[in-house]
Amino acid sequence: MSITPTPLPIPAARRLYTLLWYLALPLASLIVLWRGLRTRDYWRGGGARFGLGKPRAGGGIWVHAVSVGEVQAAAILIAALREREPALEITLTAATPTGCARGRALLPDLDVRYAPYDLPGSVRRCLARLRPRLLIIMETELWPNLLDQAHRAAVPTLIASARISARSARVYQRLPGLMHAALAANVWVGAQSEADAERFRAIGVAPQRLALVGNIKFDRILPDDIYERGAALRALVAGQRPVWVAGSTHPGEESIVLRAHRQLLARAPRALLILAPRHAPRFDAAAAAIAEQGFRCARRSRMASYDAAPGEADTPVEVLLLDTLGELLEFYAAADLAFVGGSLIAVGGHNLLEPAALGLPVIAGPHQFNSPDVAWVLAQRGALITVHDAQELSQAVARLLADADLRARLGDAARAAIDSHRGALARLLRVIDSVWPHAARA
Repeated sequence: MSITPTPLPIPAARRLYTLLWYLALPLASLIVLWRGLRTRDYWRGGGARFGLGKPRAGGGIWVHAVSVGEVQAAAILIAALREREPALEITLTAATPTGCARGRALLPDLDVRYAPYDLPGSVRRCLARLRPRLLIIMETELWPNLLDQAHRAAVPTLIASARISARSARVYQRLPGLMHAALAANVWVGAQSEADAERFRAIGVAPQRLALVGNIKFDRILPDDIYERGAALRALVAGQRPVWVAGSTHPGEESIVLRAHRQLLARAPRALLILAPRHAPRFDAAAAAIAEQGFRCARRSRMASYDAAPGEADTPVEVLLLDTLGELLEFYAAADLAFVGGSLIAVGGHNLLEPAALGLPVIAGPHQFNSPDVAWVLAQRGALITVHDAQELSQAVARLLADADLRARLGDAARAAIDSHRGALARLLRVIDSVWPHAARA
């Protein structure tokens, strides 16, 4: 495959952005080195951050997703692409160890590696090794040098299931030199919503290269055995006890969840909370927070050492810390209801669709600016309960645990909301088909 570079001027805004990246690189490297002392996955394959790694034959697709949520969306798309063309070469990159680990778990025979730092040299080396005909970026990953270098290498770029906040769009409008040229000349967008499409249009994407596809995460198909795996987990960790999960929690939020659980135990003393922090490096800090509040706690990673399941011990634990990766879906399937974190604090919320697809009642905080359309869809169907503090969270959990019929109604509403919004994958594949002739000419 012959790639003809396209000469482009380098605007002052992107020069400054790149300079700041170079200045921050020593600190970023130290952070990776420090985190690698606790989680060795930060070190494994680290050369890919600088664009190094095993060369590929070329002619395939490079899919980039930042972390676990985007990787799971990417897996839906990659599975569909491989079903249509099994021999198609695909490389998946992610920015975090958890994202890479999730990609390897979902797609064990796929080439999964770290994404390059957004520096011109790192991105150029990565492009030279992968030699893709098409770059697909999942959701929100707008990196100026990545887009620019793909343009210079004549590799068309598709932002798939794309979303952009109003705040980010305003920043890019004020700094058009960051990426306007690449967006205008070389980028196609399959937007999640009309508002997202309008914002991409405002920052430079040509109208003829914009399509409304929806959120591909609605099209995720659950594993056939997920309910059986959930039932087995429940039997192991809880027996007949009521169970609720607080998934993807953050600092400042876990204390709220734990206060809510303390209040809940006054009404439902046998209730078990499964607490799943969003980021693996925080597992020990979460365990310390649980201990500080005086809860009897077990850690999922150490359950093999128990003679009896935690839920059946003489003094049953009150909190199970989910300190492993890739099991949150199974624990949702083991629970009576789910709280989804990143939403009681201003993080913007995380994946509401996983528990909803399982037919669970879903509780979340008011901060849902990461995926407001998903929250709106569930709320419109009466499938999302919004809470603002520990007391409201405790009351909502207690009410649901006490009323099986209410749980069933909300779960059915959640499934119906998801079913009514499927179809984004088929629309996205049509966009890819429209972009592919441009890729074939690269």
